[in-house]
Amino acid sequence: MSFPQFAFNNIRRNGRAYIAFFLSSAFMVMIFFAYAMFIYHPFVEKLPIGKTTAAGMQVASIIVYVFAIFFVMYSISAFLKSRNKEFGILTILGAEPGQIRRLVILENMFIGCLSIVAGIGGGMLLSKLFLMLTTRFIGMEDLPFYFPVKAMLITVIAFLVLFFCISLFTLVFIGNKRALELLTGTSKPKKEPKASWVFSILGLAFLATGFIAIYGSLSNEGILIAAVTGIAGTYFFYSQLSVLAIRLLKRNRKRVWHGTRLLWISEMSYKIKDNARMLFMVTVVIAIASMSAVVILSLDQQNRQVFRDNPFPIRYNVYSASEEPNMAPVNEVLDAAGLQYQEAYLEYFRTSTDDGGISVMSLSDFNQFNTIQNKPTYTLTSHTGIFIDSRDVENSRNQEGFRAYAKGDQLTLDMNSGPVTLDIKYTEIEPEFNGLMYTSALVIVSDDEFKALAGQLDKDAVSGKYLYHIPSWGGSVPDRQSSEAMVSDRLAGMDEIIRNNSNNKDFSGFFTTRYADFENFRQTTALFTFLGIFIGLIFSISSASFLYFRLHTDLEADGKMVHSLSKMGLSFQEMKRSSTIQIAILFFFPILISIIETLVVVKPFLKEFGITEYSVPVLTVFGAFLLAQTFYFFIIRSRYISSLRKMMV
Repeated sequence: MSFPQFAFNNIRRNGRAYIAFFLSSAFMVMIFFAYAMFIYHPFVEKLPIGKTTAAGMQVASIIVYVFAIFFVMYSISAFLKSRNKEFGILTILGAEPGQIRRLVILENMFIGCLSIVAGIGGGMLLSKLFLMLTTRFIGMEDLPFYFPVKAMLITVIAFLVLFFCISLFTLVFIGNKRALELLTGTSKPKKEPKASWVFSILGLAFLATGFIAIYGSLSNEGILIAAVTGIAGTYFFYSQLSVLAIRLLKRNRKRVWHGTRLLWISEMSYKIKDNARMLFMVTVVIAIASMSAVVILSLDQQNRQVFRDNPFPIRYNVYSASEEPNMAPVNEVLDAAGLQYQEAYLEYFRTSTDDGGISVMSLSDFNQFNTIQNKPTYTLTSHTGIFIDSRDVENSRNQEGFRAYAKGDQLTLDMNSGPVTLDIKYTEIEPEFNGLMYTSALVIVSDDEFKALAGQLDKDAVSGKYLYHIPSWGGSVPDRQSSEAMVSDRLAGMDEIIRNNSNNKDFSGFFTTRYADFENFRQTTALFTFLGIFIGLIFSISSASFLYFRLHTDLEADGKMVHSLSKMGLSFQEMKRSSTIQIAILFFFPILISIIETLVVVKPFLKEFGITEYSVPVLTVFGAFLLAQTFYFFIIRSRYISSLRKMMV
C-alpha cells in the first residue's frame, strides 16, 4: 500500500467524523464560486446596478473566504487533537514525526480537493438557478449562462492555498510528543470543571460595559468598546459564568438529585467547559449574522411603510418659485395612462428661530394639501400661526433639538426686516413634511403674511413643489408591470433628458417619484438580503458542523460511561432523555444567547434610523435560524443516540 493510499483509507475509515467538515467546506466553496461566477459575468457591467451588485458580491466572497480560514483551521486542529491515540499507535509501529506530518497534509489536501471539486460541481449544476435568483430577487434583467473559466480558476487557487497553508500551520498541534503521551492524551481522567470568581465577575463587568457603551452614544469609540467588551464577556460567560452557575445548581440536592437530572447536569458542566470556545464561536457567528439580517429587514420594512404612507406618488421640486415650469408634459403622461389625479402646488421658504431652522408656508397651500387628503382646513388671522412638528422619529420629540411649540406659545421668526412674532393657534404632528421638505418644523401663516415675509427675501429663496395625488394607485407596493412603475420610469426618462440637455432652458427643477425612491432603496436592501441569506446558511451549517464534530469526538468517552451505567440499570429511555437534553442545550443555548445579544444591540442602531417597530424582522430571522438548527438537531441527535445504544449492555 502506498502512502497516498494509506492517507485515503484513513479518511474513508474516519468518514463519519469527516462528513460534516467535508459538506461544510464544499458548501463554502460552492457559494464562493457562485459569487465569483456572477462577479466575472461578461454582461454584469451593462446592467443598471450590475457594478454595485458585483461589488457587494466581492465583499460577500471575502467574508466567506475569511470565515472559511477560521472554520478550516479550527476543524483541522480539533481533528488532530482527537487523533492522538492513532498517532501514538503509528509512532509505536515505527512512523517518524515527518511521516505523520506528511500523512496529515495528504489527508487535509485530499479532503480539500474533494471539497473543491464537489463545491464547483454543485455550483455549476445550480449556476443557471443562482443567476436567475440573483437577477429576479434584486430586480435586474436576466443574465445568460456562460462557462465561468475565470471563476473556476480563482476558486481552485484560493481554496488550494487555504487548505495547504492551514495544513502546514496546524502541524504545530502535533508537536513531538512521545508515544505514551499520545496514547493516553485523550483517555486521561478529566478533573472536575472549576470556575474562577474573578473571571466570572470580569465577564459580568465586560457585558455590563458593552451594554452601557451601546446605549450611551453611537460614536465610533462607543461601538468599538461595545463590540470588544461584548465579545470578551460572551467568552467568559461560557468558560466561567456558565460553569459557576452549574456548580451552584448542583448544590441544590433537592432539585438536582432526582432521576436522570443529576446525570445530565453533571455532564453538562464538563461539556460546556470543554466546548466553551466552540459555543462562543457559534454564538458570535449567529449573533453577527442575526444583527445584520434584522437591521436590513427592518430598513426594508420601513421603506415599505414610507411608500404606503406617502399620498403623493409624483412630485416636481421647483428650485425657485419665481420660475413657472411647464407641467403639461406630466399631465399628458398621466392622461395617456388613463389616470384620475389631483394636483397641488406648495410654496415655502426657510428661515430661523431661536431654536433652529424652520420652514414657512401659506395657509391656502396648507389647506389645499389637507383637502386632497380629506383632512380639516384652518383659518388664521394676522400674526397667528399653526406649528407643525414634522420629525419622523417619535422619540426625537423627547430629545434635545427643535422645541415642540404648544397652543398659546409665541414663535419668533428671524427675518431681514427684524424679528416677527407669531401666536401659535394650533399645533399638529405631520411627519409627511419631513420627507417633502426635509424639515423638522414648519409654521403656517396667513396668505397676506406669507407674501409680506417672502417679499423680504431674494426671489430664489422661495421654493415650490408640485404634488400629484393619484387615488387609483393607493398605498400597496406595485410590481414592475404596474401603471405606477411605467409612469415613474417615463417621468424619470423625461427628467434625465432635461438634465443632460445643457441647451434646455426648462431646467427649473427635478422629479421624484414614490416608486423610484422605493425601488432604489429596495434594490439595495434586496442585494444585502440575498447575499446575507447565503452567508447565514454558511454560518448555520458551520455551527452545526462544529457541534457534530464535538459530539463525535466525545462519543468514545460517552459510550464508555453509558456502557458502565447500563450495567447499573440505566435504561435506554433514560439514556435517550439525558442525551437529548444535553444535545439540545448545546444546540439551542447559543441561539438563546445570540437572540438576547441581537435585541440589545439592534435597538439603539434602529432607533438612529427612526425604526421603533422591528418585531417582525426579529421573529423572521430567529425563526429561520431556529428552524435550521432544529433540523440539524434531530439529524445529529438520531445518529448520536443510535451510536450510544450500541454500546449499552
